[in-house]
Amino acid sequence: MMRRIVFVLAFVLMTSSFVSAQGLGLGPQLGFQKAADAEEGKLMGGVALRMKLSPALGVEGSINYRQEEYEDGAVTVKSWPVMVTGMVYPIPVAYGLIGAGWYNTTMDYDEDMFLGVVEIEDETTQNFGWHFGGGVEFPVGTNMKLAADIRYVFLDYDFEEAPGSEDVESDFFMINVGLLFGL
Repeated sequence: MMRRIVFVLAFVLMTSSFVSAQGLGLGPQLGFQKAADAEEGKLMGGVALRMKLSPALGVEGSINYRQEEYEDGAVTVKSWPVMVTGMVYPIPVAYGLIGAGWYNTTMDYDEDMFLGVVEIEDETTQNFGWHFGGGVEFPVGTNMKLAADIRYVFLDYDFEEAPGSEDVESDFFMINVGLLFGL
């Protein structure tokens, strides 16, 4: 038992030294997103945790909330994407990114739009999507960074429940701006 405690303590100390040496940041994100066939773009908010693994590599985990409407308000999509993103820094202030996301999604169908002809139940699903893009990251204080990027997300929602919406495109772009506070 004592051996396990010593091992766990040593692991925590080594990990915390590695993380503080490499730069760990946590902070809020504000973004704008627009899906291909959505009626209009929407603001979204969330939080990100970013870590530089080396001067040229980093990783980010984030969770956001977004909502959009399709087919003149017949379908409202609410999503809580949980994303993991790998980052490559060709220069210290610019990065390319690629990653994947797990999209917890609620599709809310407005039955009044279908005049009672079709009865559709709201549904909550989990979808997988992937993304790529690029951005910049600047120090703006002793222990704070400003990060901004644009990402294109490939995500295929299944709208087949709503008549006439089988060909709706749900891929989207998102522009994020966030503050990362050093930990």
